[in-house]
Amino acid sequence: MPAGDLLIGDVFRSAARSVPGRVAAALDGAELTFSDLDAGANSYGRALAARGVGRGDRVVVWSATNLDTLKVFAGAAKLGAVFAPLSSALSAGEAAPVAAAVCPAVLVFDPDRAEAAQQVAARAGATALGLADLAAAAAQEDAAADLSCGQLREDDPHVIFFTSGSTGRPKGVVISHRVSYLRTHPGALLEPRGAMVCPYPLFHMGAWTIALQQWQARDRVVLLSAFDAAALGAAIQDHRATRLNCIPAIWRRLLDHVQTAAGQALDLSSVRVADTGTSATPLELLEAIRAAMPNANLRVFYGSTEAGPVAMLEDGDVTRKPGSCGVVVPTADVRIDVTGELWVRGPLLFDGYYDDPAATAEAVVDGWYRTGDLAEVDDEGYLTIVGRARDVIRTGGETVSPLEVEQVLTMHPQVADVAVVGLPDAQWGEVVCAVVVPADGAAPPELSELQAHCAGRLARFKHPRRLAVVDTLPRTASTNQVQRRLLAERLG
Repeated sequence: MPAGDLLIGDVFRSAARSVPGRVAAALDGAELTFSDLDAGANSYGRALAARGVGRGDRVVVWSATNLDTLKVFAGAAKLGAVFAPLSSALSAGEAAPVAAAVCPAVLVFDPDRAEAAQQVAARAGATALGLADLAAAAAQEDAAADLSCGQLREDDPHVIFFTSGSTGRPKGVVISHRVSYLRTHPGALLEPRGAMVCPYPLFHMGAWTIALQQWQARDRVVLLSAFDAAALGAAIQDHRATRLNCIPAIWRRLLDHVQTAAGQALDLSSVRVADTGTSATPLELLEAIRAAMPNANLRVFYGSTEAGPVAMLEDGDVTRKPGSCGVVVPTADVRIDVTGELWVRGPLLFDGYYDDPAATAEAVVDGWYRTGDLAEVDDEGYLTIVGRARDVIRTGGETVSPLEVEQVLTMHPQVADVAVVGLPDAQWGEVVCAVVVPADGAAPPELSELQAHCAGRLARFKHPRRLAVVDTLPRTASTNQVQRRLLAERLG
């Protein structure tokens, strides 16, 4: 290994050497120390190697959250194999083309997916490998002797995360060891950090980002076997967690639970850092987080799987700059092109989409990643995302950002969730349609009520002209983004 290469396997070696008995991960009462995790990396990596997996081979993992998957992740990193987590929510029919897209050497699966995994592996041309069988094989390997791939370099691929747009097969976002390392590094000097509860499943980039952040800082990540607001609140209390990162939808569910009798008994005072982002974050939600966790420093992030972190709104600016995602982080450089689209470059960009040069060439131009987000920057340098370049609605010669309308409609008391799409119209070209999930216990709002709510907040041409009421909104499994195109097709 050349001096100075940033390799994820070294995260486990270093922590096991320095703090072997410290807890690295906890789940449902079970724990892994850093010594356990490093030993697991050695034994699971050797078990994968015995099945023909080597440097650069893809290891697709299709499993619910469990501690053994952490060992597969660590073992693949030391072996030089590429870890590619697949959503456990997918059916066999949905999972097969996604797995096949990265040509895996093996498909690792848990018992709940045993029968379906055989179909998925066969279509992908991969060896199907049960997680229990892999664990049994790893138990026969030498866990004490360090596993190392001598040819591994920091620009070798480390992970592939599947990210999807409004329609079509998800693309495989390739991230190198160096980029994974830099995105999660805590700085030159370690400071007391505390436990962090992770509400995301282990196919989600956010889960592995949180885990690596904690492991590089030599502290624990607390996982949940399945998301439940009560379980999340209990984990925060039981582990005296100091950090929490949730998308707005999860924050809402946790805050709703906090209002119940059981939730009011929770002690969440240990939380010192409360993060959110990835989608519209109304001021009322941020104020509710602050009320529930008064000791926490509140932050809003903007970024993506492809770009990593791009901007952050700090606690002191939450009220002063509502709707903004803050100022650009030091590791990113941004520009806004003539169409209003935000472009990003810097050392944390992904390496491209796996085996998809056309999609990569469209997304990355002269080293700049085209986010697809429409953005504005104010005179103080604060960034605001105002919509998606491909999602804009053109009605009567005017351009409407769905995100802008959603941010207003989200504040209506009868609205729990909302998406705004454009529907074809002979007179206007397109009309603004609000697709609403009613608040629990509330009657669905009337279109006239939503229009009245928009009055004084939005120009009239941005008001919804049609209303659809649904139980849930279709969202992508990997990024939780609303599938607007799918909604428009259904309604159209």
